[in-house]
Amino acid sequence: MTKKILLLGSGELGKEFVIACQRKGQYVIACDSYAHAPAMQVADACEVFSMLDGEALMAVVNRHKPDIIVPEIEAIRTEKLYDCEKMGIQVVPSARAVNFTMNRKEIRELANTELGLKTANYRYAKTFEELTAATEVIGFPCIIKPLMSSSGHGQSKVDTPAELPHAWKYACDGARGDVKEVIVEQFIAFDSEITLLTVTQKNGPTLFCPPIGHVQKGGDYRESFQPAAVSPQMLKDAQDMAAKITQALTGAGLWGVEFFLSPTEGVIFSELSPRPHDTGMVTLAGTQNLSEFELHCRAVLGWPIPEITQERMGASAVILSEVETQGWPNYKGEEQVCAATNSYLRIFGKPQAHVGRRMGVVLCWDKLDADQDALRQKCRRLANEVKVY
Repeated sequence: MTKKILLLGSGELGKEFVIACQRKGQYVIACDSYAHAPAMQVADACEVFSMLDGEALMAVVNRHKPDIIVPEIEAIRTEKLYDCEKMGIQVVPSARAVNFTMNRKEIRELANTELGLKTANYRYAKTFEELTAATEVIGFPCIIKPLMSSSGHGQSKVDTPAELPHAWKYACDGARGDVKEVIVEQFIAFDSEITLLTVTQKNGPTLFCPPIGHVQKGGDYRESFQPAAVSPQMLKDAQDMAAKITQALTGAGLWGVEFFLSPTEGVIFSELSPRPHDTGMVTLAGTQNLSEFELHCRAVLGWPIPEITQERMGASAVILSEVETQGWPNYKGEEQVCAATNSYLRIFGKPQAHVGRRMGVVLCWDKLDADQDALRQKCRRLANEVKVY
C-alpha cells in the first residue's frame, strides 16, 4: 500500500499534503527551487532544482522512480509529465489536467469555447499594443493578469488607459515560467466569490465540499470562511460546471474551482487549480469531516471517500509579513492566538520573509448556527496580532 510520491512544489499547501500522506504511511520526496521549503521540513527526502528545467526534472524522476507525481505549483515543465505517464507514473490529477490548468489561456478556452461555461469576456495580448487594443474591446474597468502566475502575482485592476503601462509591466514581471502573454478580462460586478472544492475519484462519484467564501486582494487570498451562503440553484449551477470541467480534464484528485456569483449574471466560472486551494486551508479548522489535504491524499491513492460532511463553521485569515528578512524570521504574538478559544495557529516555516509574503494562517471555528461575521472578525483580529520580524 505504500507509494513513493514526488511532490513538485513544497509550499504551505504541499506541507499539509505531505503530513496527510505520512499519516497514511506514504513516502514523499518534496521538490522546490529553494532549500528548506515548508514541505521539505516534513518529507522523507527532498530535491532542490528548477522545475522549469525539463532535463533536471526528468533526472529527478529517473533517480527516485516515483509511483505518483503531484504538482503543487505552476512553474513546471509540464509537457514532461506526458512522458512520465508513458513511463507508467501516475500524474495528479493527470498530465492533461496539469498542462491545461497551468496556463490561463488553455483553461479559459476549454471552459468557454469547448464546454460552454459562462465566463467573463476576455482577450489575450503578447505586446503592449495588443493589450491596448484588447482593452478597447473589453472596456474599463478590467482585470489584467499573466497567463501563468500564482497567488495573484502580476494581477491588477485597471480603471483607465493611463494605468496600462504599469499594469503591463506588473503582469510581465509577475509571470511564472516562460509564457510572456497576458489575459485581459471584463470586470465582473459580483456579489461574492466562492471556491468549490471538488473531488474526482478513481472508483467513485465526484464529490463537492460545502462552498467556501473568500476575500482576495490583488488576486491573492486574504481570508476564507465556510460554509458560504449560496442559494440552492447557484450551488447546483456551480457543481454542474465543476463536474463538467474536471471530467473533461480527467484524473483523480482534489480541485479548487473558483466562481463569481452575480445577482444579474448568475454563476460565472473564474479559475481552476488541480490541487488543494489556499482558501481551503479553512478546512484545517475541522469544518469538514475530512480536510482538503486528507481528501486529496485519499483521491490520489485511490482510497474510498464515502462522504463529505459539514461539521462546523470556520474562518481563516492569513498572517502577512511587513518586513524583509535575510534568514529565518521570528514571530511575536502567537500567544494571543493560543489564548483565544476555538482557534488554531499555523506558521508555515518559510526560511525567509518578504513584504506581503504569506507566512502563516489563523483558523477559528464555532457552531454551524453561530454568527459568521463575528467569527471572521475574531479571526482577522487574531491574525493581526502575529507579527514577523
